[in-house]
Amino acid sequence: MSITLNTPEDIEKMRIAGRLASEVLDYITSYIKPGVTTEELDRLCHDYMVNVQGTIPAPLNYAPDGHNPYPKSVCTSVNQVICHGIPNDKPLKNGDMLNIDVTVIKDGYHGDTSRMFYVGEVSPHARRLAKITYECMWLGIDKVKPGAKLGDIGYAIQRHAEAAGYSVVQEFCGHGIGKKFHEEPQVLHYGRPGTGLELKAGMIFTIEPMINQGKRHLRLLADGWTVVTKDRSLSAQWEHTVLVTETGHEILTQSDGTPTKPVFK
Repeated sequence: MSITLNTPEDIEKMRIAGRLASEVLDYITSYIKPGVTTEELDRLCHDYMVNVQGTIPAPLNYAPDGHNPYPKSVCTSVNQVICHGIPNDKPLKNGDMLNIDVTVIKDGYHGDTSRMFYVGEVSPHARRLAKITYECMWLGIDKVKPGAKLGDIGYAIQRHAEAAGYSVVQEFCGHGIGKKFHEEPQVLHYGRPGTGLELKAGMIFTIEPMINQGKRHLRLLADGWTVVTKDRSLSAQWEHTVLVTETGHEILTQSDGTPTKPVFK
């Protein structure tokens, strides 16, 4: 397993890419309302990335082994869609919950982040799922420091999700990121403390738990990309890109509109 330990120059480029990715989510927030289509949200994000930021939308035409090229510039995952939802012409309706996942490329470096959004007034149980998932991500981030293990991150996420009555998707995980969209290591959102790869200063990876209201099992749709819950229960996801520093961690995907860290009671 080849793990990149980023140089100060790499890290500065990743800070820029991460901030730009987060600013796409800041920009699109005001457009999310009942009646808008995810295709329109994708077009707005694409135009902002290309024409305002001068970034490249990494998902557009991304084609890992065995996949057809992804046809859009962002992923839009609505309600029971776990991840990789393809923007389409179906209008969002009041009560929908939506994840938008953005990855930009700036000067050859990738910034990757996602947030949950509410369309109009959503149900209390949808809000609770999004809230717990957000807390899961932060509990995982809080474990990041030199000498910690990847299993510490997964365990913190899994324990919080399952204590709330939810399940953790196991087939998809966080990942190293830098000059490539997906690098080593894989960052599982479940696991045992004290196991797995030891974290070292200079590593950069995403933490992006996908938490289901029902069971963890999933189904891949015929488009080859869209992943949904098998039992059609709601799913939520949040994502940050995180740097391991000499003394702890730094979140690289922050901007003026980034939601604040939750307060744990």
